Amino acid sequence: ADERRRSPHWIMLEAIQQYVDREEARESFKQEAMASWVAYQETGRHLTGEEVRAWIRTWGTANEKTMPSCHE
Repeated sequence: ADERRRSPHWIMLEAIQQYVDREEARESFKQEAMASWVAYQETGRHLTGEEVRAWIRTWGTANEKTMPSCHE
């Protein structure tokens, strides 16, 4: 705390805020994953891992492609 010219209380509050932010992000990720799983179970629509990797490999290139369409 002294090296950062902050009080111990400020350091504790900062650590708590960072923890809460991480946990909220983790929970949001889990909720999004569950919603995706439910949508997949209902529709069967998806992209394969290879389709996604091939698309991502084009990012930032002169031949950048748009996201492929989902299929069953």
